[in-house]
Amino acid sequence: MKPCSIFLLILLLSSCQKVTPFETFLTTNGSTFDYVITGGTIYDGTGETPYSGDILIRADTIAYIGNIDTQLINFQQHIDASGKIITPGFIDAHAHGNPFDTPQFENFLAMGVTTICLGQDGSSPNAALPDWMEKVAKQQLGTNIAMFVGHGTLRYQAGIGYTQNPSKAQLAKQQKLLSQALASGCFGMTTGLEYTPGTFADDSELLPLAQIVGQHNGLIMSHVRNEDDSDIETSINELLRQGQYCNVQVSHMKSVYGKGAQRGKDLLEILENTSTPYTVTADVYPYTASYTGIGIVFPKWAKPPNVYQEVVRNRREELLAFLKKKIEDRNGPEATLFGTAPYAGKTLAQLAEEQNLPYEKVLLGIGPNRASGAYFIMDEALQTTIIAHPKVMICSDGSPTMRHPRGYGSFAKIIETYVQERSNLSLTEAIRKMTHLPAQTIGIERRGLLKKGYFADLLIFNPTEIKATAAYENPHQLAEGFDFIFVNGQLVRTPTRPFGSAGRLLVKKKTST
Repeated sequence: MKPCSIFLLILLLSSCQKVTPFETFLTTNGSTFDYVITGGTIYDGTGETPYSGDILIRADTIAYIGNIDTQLINFQQHIDASGKIITPGFIDAHAHGNPFDTPQFENFLAMGVTTICLGQDGSSPNAALPDWMEKVAKQQLGTNIAMFVGHGTLRYQAGIGYTQNPSKAQLAKQQKLLSQALASGCFGMTTGLEYTPGTFADDSELLPLAQIVGQHNGLIMSHVRNEDDSDIETSINELLRQGQYCNVQVSHMKSVYGKGAQRGKDLLEILENTSTPYTVTADVYPYTASYTGIGIVFPKWAKPPNVYQEVVRNRREELLAFLKKKIEDRNGPEATLFGTAPYAGKTLAQLAEEQNLPYEKVLLGIGPNRASGAYFIMDEALQTTIIAHPKVMICSDGSPTMRHPRGYGSFAKIIETYVQERSNLSLTEAIRKMTHLPAQTIGIERRGLLKKGYFADLLIFNPTEIKATAAYENPHQLAEGFDFIFVNGQLVRTPTRPFGSAGRLLVKKKTST
């Protein structure tokens, strides 16, 4: 490192030699920086052709991108990125986790994720969200957090709960709470219409809420009403009706029981052909097993507000028949893998064998609220078709504690499997789908691109060395290969340094349409 004085710099600029853009930059921006990254190939997030270039970081910001003469500057640390690529930090459009329990979020950082979106599937903290967000902002966060408010939570807070049709007063209160959450910096609202209490809402409630989201230029992310192949089109169209008022996104897009690439194309055409001035997008994770509460296989009439013990007492045989048919439709008891103690790591078939009971009676004994699991119910060809679509961004739908490899491997698996092994995606397109596309869609400003003036969330790695090590039998294994990870200009991960904490609570800019 050879620092140069300002006097020498002036002499250089005044000489007869041609002045470079970098030298011109230094005359107005100074010559002292925190990090200089040289020799890498820049994938800037736009999806355009990558290029060779160097990067300067000052404080939390990308100060310069271009050819750099390190002899003209002062810097704290030099990173030689020769043989590696430089990309924006990844943005997980649909994630789970509690920033008070696991503020470090190492599982996300290790796979290159520098920003996560919380408050998913209609569920956000059942608290005054502005106050909750203020407390989160004081945590030592590993990643940035973009917050959404949950529709189901709003139902509880507005006194609607499990009511089918809220009163005018209740709806007005719900709209007010939504507006307050959006004004406090939330990026939009999520719905979980396959779950209670969201399942009790219909257009008369959802459309007025969509109008509020639209007024704040926000986004509705939706776990749609039914992901079964026979109902998925109707469910997507329900969301698209809300898309007449605001931006909408299909969460973890899938088709349960659907088969083949053509079926994937059919579903994507629904997104492409809708007529709305707002954005219509989706996110997806690269696994063929979902993960959620075991209540997903129980009928609506066996879940709250109904009392489960009374349902078992009064409709036992009907419930057993329903559970048996449901599991048969979902590829049998071998396709349900429990992730909750004391059943964790066992399939429903194994539990049935251990207990010497039919699998439907095992489920009857567990009930709809006491376990979660992975369900192997998706088709690889169909899901790959969804992954490759330009309107579909990548998510994990995972968390630090969930017993599913998607929370630790999703973004690494995109590069390792879908780019390197199968060539379903080009590397430039994969990076775009994990960076600029979510930032642009969600409304996260000055992130998702490598660009002067943007926050320095960035990664340096060799794509051939990326490994998603997490597996269903051992899901809590950190991804490998992301050598250098920056969050807000701080180097939070190197091959020899443990994870640091430089994340922030992000707030959406207060704009309205």
